[in-house]
Order: sequence, then structure tokens, then C-alpha cells
Amino acid sequence: MKTKHRITMAIAALLLIALYFLPIWSISLEAPQYPEGIGLNIHIHTIEGKQPQDLQNINGLNHYIGMKKIEPDSIAELKYMPPIIAFLIVTGLVVAIWGNKKWVMTWLILFMLLAVAGLVDFYLWEYDYGHNLNPNAAIKVPGMTYQPPLIGSKALLNFNAVSLPHTGFFFALASMVLAGLVWWRERVEGKDEKNS
Repeated sequence: MKTKHRITMAIAALLLIALYFLPIWSISLEAPQYPEGIGLNIHIHTIEGKQPQDLQNINGLNHYIGMKKIEPDSIAELKYMPPIIAFLIVTGLVVAIWGNKKWVMTWLILFMLLAVAGLVDFYLWEYDYGHNLNPNAAIKVPGMTYQPPLIGSKALLNFNAVSLPHTGFFFALASMVLAGLVWWRERVEGKDEKNS
């Protein structure tokens, strides 16, 4: 690979360091009794309230509808994701140092597969929390489930739940785009050199 493409590929890998510091997803709840809204920021290693008391308040609200308590330490995915991201950073740097365009595409496909698996897992996590409710809950609405949307907004009783990617997600997306550009430029410039 050309030096400029190796540098770009290294930047693509290093962008993923941001995921250790920035949330990748956010869920906000808006309701008349919470005019400023409450919500959760989801990081690769933890889930925390947007404000210091938000996680505690959401767990309190969820108790009334029979939803399980959100306990970040008990969520296995939050333990798996940091080493998976570390693996992508290290292998991305290896590709930048020794790789060729086939290795770039292999890394990119692996990254995209892991991202899709993460989104599917997140949907299933939301489904479990929203559907598997305690039958002895104080508030029971026949036929009602409380799964937030994977992306977008949805009315849940008197709350409007909004689920959207956060800053870390866009760093990951930028990493994919840069790796894709490296592969494409290597391909185009390789053809140009053969034809000249």
C-alpha cells in the first residue's frame, strides 16, 4: 500500500480509541413530569445516566411496570466490547503497517459484521427488557410492552422514548469510511498504474 494510504488506515484504526471515552448510543425519555428529560448514555463498557440520578430514576420508573433493573455490571456485552474494539485497533494498525488492499477489505468486513452483530444484540437486549416484565408489577396494561425503538422515537405510556446513535458511533462510522476509502483508492490507483 502507498504510504498515504497506510497513514489513513492507521488513522481509521486509531479513531476507535474514542469509543473508550464517548458514548456510542443514547436513549432519552421525555414526559410532562420530566420537562428536561431523563436518559441513558451507552458506552462500550458501561451504561450511565445522562444526569447523575437518571439511571436510578429510570430503574425506579421501570420497577412500577415490572421491568428488570438496569445494572451495567451484570451486562455481559459491556465486558466483551472493550477487548473487541482493542482487537480492531491492533489489527487495523497491523493492516496499516503490513497490509494490502485485500487485508483492508477483510478488516472492514470484519468490522461491519461486528457492528451488525452489536446492533442485533442491542435490539435483543431492548426486547428482553421491554417484554419480559414482572407479572406482579404495580402498573399492568394488557398487551403493552415497553421496548424502546432501536433507532427513532416511540410512545411508551406517557413517555416518548428516543433512541439515537451518539458521538462514539460516528467515530466508528468515520473509521469504516476511511478504511473503505483506502481500499477504493488502492484499487483505483493500482488500475491506473497497470494501464499507464
